[in-house]
Amino acid sequence: MADSDRPKLAVLDRAESGSRAARRLRREGLVPGIIYGMGSEPVPFKVGTRDLRAALIDASQVIDVEVGDSKALPVIVKDEQRHPVRDEIVHIDLLQVNLNVKIHSTVPIELHGAEEAPGTKEGGVLEHVTRELNIEALPTNLPERLVVDVSGMEAQATMHLSEIEAPEGVEFLDDPEETIIATVTVPSEVVEEPDIEEETELVGEGEAAEGAAEGGDQTEGGAEES
Repeated sequence: MADSDRPKLAVLDRAESGSRAARRLRREGLVPGIIYGMGSEPVPFKVGTRDLRAALIDASQVIDVEVGDSKALPVIVKDEQRHPVRDEIVHIDLLQVNLNVKIHSTVPIELHGAEEAPGTKEGGVLEHVTRELNIEALPTNLPERLVVDVSGMEAQATMHLSEIEAPEGVEFLDDPEETIIATVTVPSEVVEEPDIEEETELVGEGEAAEGAAEGGDQTEGGAEES
């Protein structure tokens, strides 16, 4: 991806530190963050919430970050902390990268076509087993997500990583045969047990039949004695 195609993000130096300062920044509509990597000293920064959101919407994994008047640094998002209720970013860690050196990262898996799969149409349940893969690639080749088509999965089917083709320039690091992406299981039929009323009725019928049989035995015995 050319430099001009990558999202750009202008941030400001952040001298404030600590939880109290971070809360004050958030009240002002700013998100605290830090840039590290490439053997450089960590660079604390602050950025507008809207500006950060706009940069992260782009599918690219690499963002050119300008800290004040400094030269733009190519970075990837290493970690982001979100508010447990509002799901807003409250802190972000950015990792500076060399665009010519492959790095290890993770990519989320997204399943498509579950409703069209023959196995689910027959009453099966599709389970998403592995939700994230370990990969190696150049920073510019890192995919935002990996979309996997499961529309052809039959009942009792198991999809392994070996059945998925890696995007160009990306290498899967997980075991292709041991890593299960998804399965389709068919619930076993459950034999319904009679409810209490039915059991009571059956027991009552059994006792009545047994009583009648005993009564007949006594009658036959009495007849023989007379």
